[in-house]
Amino acid sequence: MLRQLKLRSWKRWIALFLVGLGLSTSLAACAGGTQTGNSADGAAGGSNEPVELTLVSFAVTQAAYEKIIPLFTEKWQAEHNQEVTFNPSYGGSGSQTRAVIDGLEADVVALALALDTNKIQEAGLIEPGWEKDAPNDGIVTKSVAALVTREGNPKGVSTWADLTKDGVQVITANPKTSGGARWNFLGLWGSVTKTGGTDAQAEEFTTKVFQNVPVLPRDAREATDVFFKQGQGDVLINYENEVLLAKLNGQELPYTIPTDVNISIDNPIAVVDANVEKHGNREVAEAFVEFLFTPEAQREFAKVGFRSVDATVESEFAADHPKVNNLFTAADMGGWAEIQTKFFDDGAVFDKIQAQVGKS
Repeated sequence: MLRQLKLRSWKRWIALFLVGLGLSTSLAACAGGTQTGNSADGAAGGSNEPVELTLVSFAVTQAAYEKIIPLFTEKWQAEHNQEVTFNPSYGGSGSQTRAVIDGLEADVVALALALDTNKIQEAGLIEPGWEKDAPNDGIVTKSVAALVTREGNPKGVSTWADLTKDGVQVITANPKTSGGARWNFLGLWGSVTKTGGTDAQAEEFTTKVFQNVPVLPRDAREATDVFFKQGQGDVLINYENEVLLAKLNGQELPYTIPTDVNISIDNPIAVVDANVEKHGNREVAEAFVEFLFTPEAQREFAKVGFRSVDATVESEFAADHPKVNNLFTAADMGGWAEIQTKFFDDGAVFDKIQAQVGKS
């Protein structure tokens, strides 16, 4: 069932409706006819006029959305006798975030991490509390960190601790410039603090890992190119869903999932309030977001490697996803505002680690 319009939108709708009703009555009295143009009902999705949605998402979701979007449009057409067309855009989460802030009029954003969604909120385009406007606190897909190795895993890498071994070169993007690489960093840090270690021990461990990092590419895609195309490194910190998607496309990558402790890489979905108000398509945008949490849509996410947020669907794909004994989240580490301040702001923990690595 579709959620009711948000209170703020409902009040706007009532105001527009009353104004429109008054105009319609006046025009009918003067012209002796009826109004046939767009109405408040049409703006809310109640007419049969076609409606458009712009979806802006991070790149690896494209394969799933190409299956999900037709399922939704067919369902909406059958239930509402209204055509919905999509204008999807896919790219790196950070660049997509900047594009929306700079004027790309997304109605729905599906990004790699809540920090990016929060940046759009801070720009005034998404209202606070977006996490509670969708099921599961807005988290629509999940993954975990994976360690991709060379064929035969000659360095014997299977755990986070193995990344500190002498002679093991680790490839990861720079968490100062890559949102995705921040998940990698949190995975390293949390592998210590979420198993009884202190922050001091976590900093020591993470510093040892970054001493084994020969280069820091700007983003995850560049890091992948460094590992595969340039042949640098013994292990690439990647995401389970990307490895499984590569397998689906015929590329078998040797990898291991640290199952003793790992980070839940949670990907959020949100309606962009300012833009749906401007476009008059909130009802359809919210219905699409709701649809993404149905087993039908979650199954398509699972088919391309994501861990489903639907328990039944996740159990169907359990063979693809090794059970992690200690799975922690960004919320377990204080939430993204605290994480950004503590680890990634100028002069914060990561800068200190880089200064130490530079001195060694």
